[in-house]
Amino acid sequence: MAQYQDIGVELSGHVATIEIQRPPNNFFDIVLINSIADALEALDADAGCRAVVLAAQGKSFCAGANFGDGSTLDKSGQRPGEQAAPVDHLYMQAVRLFRSNKPIVGAIHGAAVGGGLGLALVPDFRVACPETRFAANFTRLGFHPGFGLTETLPAVIGRQNAAMMFYSSRRIGGEEALRLGLADLLVPQADVRAAAQKLAAEIAENAPLAILATRLTMRRGLADRVKAATEHELEEQKRLRATEDFKEGVKAMAERRVPNFAGR
Repeated sequence: MAQYQDIGVELSGHVATIEIQRPPNNFFDIVLINSIADALEALDADAGCRAVVLAAQGKSFCAGANFGDGSTLDKSGQRPGEQAAPVDHLYMQAVRLFRSNKPIVGAIHGAAVGGGLGLALVPDFRVACPETRFAANFTRLGFHPGFGLTETLPAVIGRQNAAMMFYSSRRIGGEEALRLGLADLLVPQADVRAAAQKLAAEIAENAPLAILATRLTMRRGLADRVKAATEHELEEQKRLRATEDFKEGVKAMAERRVPNFAGR
């Protein structure tokens, strides 16, 4: 099995587990997303793999991007080093995730926030626990949703529920996520990964060519729709990154207080 940066990949039977290894919060960047995309492409080429589990170490599944306390953001709202690895390149890698062929089960044992929620919506199914927290907290940061979420989240929970999550930036616990369809199974926190692997094994018992063909039909055009969504999201994010509200949102989040937005 190839070696990847910040993730581990293990194949057991016909089920592969990709583990994000950036504890405790598993913040994402282009390196991490590229590693996951590379792993998924390699597993697509491996006939021995019939299903994939996407899991993570630490207390969070993925807490999104790490903006720190906002003090290092430049006037356009970019973090140090982002000019060398711009967000549009990250989104190009994110679209690769949606072009993978094998069924994916997400083991969402903790927070999936912002772009981490976007990553949690790459899998076909999500196994969660009561302690899981899903949040599209972009507007709380003075920001626009990204990672294709304006396409993927409404597709899973409906436009009205997605709008509620986007506009309010509220956190959704595991039980509510199950009710909304954001989670497909709810188990005790200690059992999340095992339950995800059990579901993946159940999928892998079926005829692999039939599974691939059915999944292709069910997800037809999804990657292209995500690509179109990310292109629009990126333009809005670039515009809003340069606002005072974005810097205030990041600062307030770091200080764990209610932001004082000025609308500029």
